[in-house]
Amino acid sequence: MREYLDSINGYVQIAFLPPYAPDLNPVEYLWAWLKRHALANFCLDNIGELQLTARNKLKSAQHRPTIIAACWQQAGLW
Repeated sequence: MREYLDSINGYVQIAFLPPYAPDLNPVEYLWAWLKRHALANFCLDNIGELQLTARNKLKSAQHRPTIIAACWQQAGLW
């Protein structure tokens, strides 16, 4: 894999995200955003509604580069 990534001249970059350090993992900050902002004050009728709403909020975050960039900056990886 390393040889392939080296052969494409920086088209794809990799970053090592250690699993034992949640403060260095930008996904942890995305989950925190989801819980504290996107789903704040959300009252569900059933677990299926929570699953659907959480999935839709995460998909909407994909189209908001400021949120994704903020997660990487918070982790100190940007």
